[in-house]
Amino acid sequence: MRAIRVERFGGTDVLQVADIAPPVPARGQVLVRMHAAGVNPVDTYIRAGQYAKLPALPYTPGVDGAGLVEAVGADVADLRVGERVYIISSASGTSAELAVADAVQVYPLPDNVTFAQGAAVGIPYTTAYRAMFLRAQAQPGETVLVHGATGAVGLAAVQLARAAGLRVIATGGSAAGRARVVAQGAALVLDHHAEDIGPAVLLATGGRGVDVIVELLANVNLGRDLPLLAAGGRIAVVGSRGTVEINPRDLMAREAAVFGVMLWQATAAEIARSQAAIHAGLVAGTLQPVVGGEFPLEQVAQAHERVLQPGALGKLVLIP
Repeated sequence: MRAIRVERFGGTDVLQVADIAPPVPARGQVLVRMHAAGVNPVDTYIRAGQYAKLPALPYTPGVDGAGLVEAVGADVADLRVGERVYIISSASGTSAELAVADAVQVYPLPDNVTFAQGAAVGIPYTTAYRAMFLRAQAQPGETVLVHGATGAVGLAAVQLARAAGLRVIATGGSAAGRARVVAQGAALVLDHHAEDIGPAVLLATGGRGVDVIVELLANVNLGRDLPLLAAGGRIAVVGSRGTVEINPRDLMAREAAVFGVMLWQATAAEIARSQAAIHAGLVAGTLQPVVGGEFPLEQVAQAHERVLQPGALGKLVLIP
């Protein structure tokens, strides 16, 4: 089968298309013929060797994706050959024609969701759900600020928040991105390149501040986020690319809290809760994954470069 292989950690030049033996599902695993594979920022960090958990070399990148069940291992009873599914974590890597995953990481893909959209579910929606509802404990009727809402996780957070009855304020770096966020139901969308969005956020909340912030670039924004919190406010830090200075008094005055979010720390129970909510939203149509670009396997390097560039408009996917 054709797959992306990484023989050494490094730049995008280490991503090579190769013919390798297809994986075989073990007990409790599922073999999926991939119709679309997700490209996430974490894939680039792993490829570069700059992540806390690194795979043994050589490896095939890709965590999430969607396709058709090709075969099932022993003790797999809930999935059948030919079924449409999405994967939230793969044991062999999804940037390939075939991938294996533990059955508990494979979920039915509703007929109203395309394979490319299915590849946009695993990392973005699970991260956003866990950040808002399991870490920051967002509640219906509260106001959430999604700081950096035009990428895959940001758009997922906006949709999940709206479906749960939260009021959404969001930021985006481009006019096209902000228009896309408005289309997802955000009440107010601001330019996050503006010198100070604080007055607009406080005006929109009657001076009270927001209850929850989903922060996608904490090294830039966290210090400015804290004064925007209401009393008892919570921040879920999903992304950061460096250090940041904050004033702890901003936390103290509001008795606020900052939570770190790292998806691979999620428990089995948290994953199950997340997928129950996400699957229900996909079936109902309240969650509609946004695909920002599709690339053939041969253009994996361009996809890895693009996913780190500003101006995202949704999830990038590879089409094996």
